[in-house]
Amino acid sequence: MSVLVADDQALLRGSFRVLIDTAPGLRTVSEAGDGAEAVALATRERPDVVLMDVRMPEMDGIEATRRICADLPDVRVLILTTFDLDTYVYSALRAGASGFLLKDTPPADLLSAIRIVASGESLLAPSVTRRLIAEFVRRPGPV
Repeated sequence: MSVLVADDQALLRGSFRVLIDTAPGLRTVSEAGDGAEAVALATRERPDVVLMDVRMPEMDGIEATRRICADLPDVRVLILTTFDLDTYVYSALRAGASGFLLKDTPPADLLSAIRIVASGESLLAPSVTRRLIAEFVRRPGPV
């Protein structure tokens, strides 16, 4: 499975590359330092998964996700961010992201998430899932 890593911090991109490239069956095809570069590289490389940060210069990860998902329906986007904010979760999902994880996710869980998203499934960080369920339960509606 091929992965494009998009994060504005070079040290993090390099760390994710090492983690991904040492995992059986996974390989990093390219790295992007901003959202615009992520869109261009995704168009060129056609990775199975884009590992996307939210806050980046030039174009943020949400807009980059929107463009990638609209133009490249076979490419899955997995958001990986430091910011556990509902606005980012909702925006990412509306943009077409297949998953939303936090950067404190254990390495083995991140690798598993990449494989899950590449297979066409979706997943959310446990803290996000808990909040979404709580919000769903609070809202009135049919039983």
